[in-house]
Amino acid sequence: MSKRIVAKNRNILLLILLAGLVVISVTVYLLINAHPEKPKLFQYILSLRLPTLICMVIASVAIGAATLIFQSIVNNRIVTPALLGMNSIYSFLHTAAVFVVGTGSTLYLNANLAFCVDLITMGVIATLVYWYLFKKTGHNIFYIMLIGTVLSSLFGSIQSSMIRVIDPNEYDALLTTLVADFNNVNGEIIVIAIVCLIMIWIGLYRDLKQLDVISMGRDQAINLGVDYDNSIRRLLFGVVLCIAVATATIGPVSFLGLIVANLSRQLLRTYRHSQLIVGASLMGMIALIGGQLVSQHVFHFTVPVSVFVTITGGIYFLYLLLFKKGAY
Repeated sequence: MSKRIVAKNRNILLLILLAGLVVISVTVYLLINAHPEKPKLFQYILSLRLPTLICMVIASVAIGAATLIFQSIVNNRIVTPALLGMNSIYSFLHTAAVFVVGTGSTLYLNANLAFCVDLITMGVIATLVYWYLFKKTGHNIFYIMLIGTVLSSLFGSIQSSMIRVIDPNEYDALLTTLVADFNNVNGEIIVIAIVCLIMIWIGLYRDLKQLDVISMGRDQAINLGVDYDNSIRRLLFGVVLCIAVATATIGPVSFLGLIVANLSRQLLRTYRHSQLIVGASLMGMIALIGGQLVSQHVFHFTVPVSVFVTITGGIYFLYLLLFKKGAY
């Protein structure tokens, strides 16, 4: 049996194992302290937990896939779309909305309208920035990282200035939207998010099949017949839309993409993005569901999941910088 077949079988087994861990995590999350012996109470608890679970799945798939695609495009494993300002854009938009129209406006109270505004605005801004800068800098990742850092600082500074003027009561309400929140999810938002992700995957299907070649570099991809510039443009558009969907659904989750994308590469050790994307998505589900279990049953909702992800991701980021020289 060739090494290629052995590696393929190994990866399939690993993905099955990860899927099994996801099933176990989902089962524990849905059934722990759910009181199945009391049908009405059990049904009520499931009605609260199922939307949360679906949101975690949406975020895991969107962030994991988007990060892997983005890293392959720029050929750098320590960069994620979140590090280039997506979270700052989200926080700025929500702060600006409260600053301009207040928490009593329809834009703030209507979750469906807020989701659509977040998705459209973040998608348009990020697509223009990433696509233009990526082309203007000649695909130089260091310039893009520098400009992304500057834009993040710019949006953060403007946001800080608005926060100082906002009424303290409105700021308390705003603060709940600036961290990842899996509780009290709007079911209609879930439907919109799922539809958006399906449309994104349909639009990127052809380019995703060529991603294994694109990751080899511009010259090699062109020599092998890939329409590189148009493919990169569509993939970047898909990346920013995926991040926009995830962020608009649950809020900013810093470093989640960095963690799951790199763990998927280290565990599966393959260049096939079909396997890497599935692996990253499954790992994201395990991380978010596990984090929610800890937040819910250990800290009793006093510590949000995003705190665990940020701390773990920061440590992992330093590990990649210090000990994984080939990661960037």
